[in-house]
Amino acid sequence: MRSTATAIAASVLAFALAACGFQMRGTASLPFDTIYMPTATGGIALDLKRNIQSGTRTTVVDDPKKADALLEFSQEVREKQILSLGANGRVREYQLRYRVGFRVHDGKGAEYLPTNQLVLTRDVTFNDSDVLSKETEEQLLYRDMQVDMVQQIMRRLATAQPPKAAVQ
Repeated sequence: MRSTATAIAASVLAFALAACGFQMRGTASLPFDTIYMPTATGGIALDLKRNIQSGTRTTVVDDPKKADALLEFSQEVREKQILSLGANGRVREYQLRYRVGFRVHDGKGAEYLPTNQLVLTRDVTFNDSDVLSKETEEQLLYRDMQVDMVQQIMRRLATAQPPKAAVQ
């Protein structure tokens, strides 16, 4: 009796997921077979390299001459801006910003993606008595924003169009 109820519940759950359009992410399809990333040794470039290697059929190569596409980062900036002050003149809220600029080209002048700039923001409250915990929270938020940024760049890469052949 219990196994029948479990089977029915599992069937209903599977049907509900199928009916709502849920689909596993799977692998992304990028419009190039190989890509070169010159600064893939740390930060967002390393995370993106790992994401491309594990989530696509595209190969990350170490030689730009062997690559169909070159991904270049023009900027990666983390900023902290004051949003509000308390009555005593001390900071109450910050806004954390994470800005990344990049472009993808074929190395011969044609572009898969022109220069893009993506910006993510998070608002953080601040309390002088919790300085250490707020520093940790800030680091975690920046790490979370970096993960979100990698996903946004992956979506942009998946929508890239192959460069048009030059007409002579």
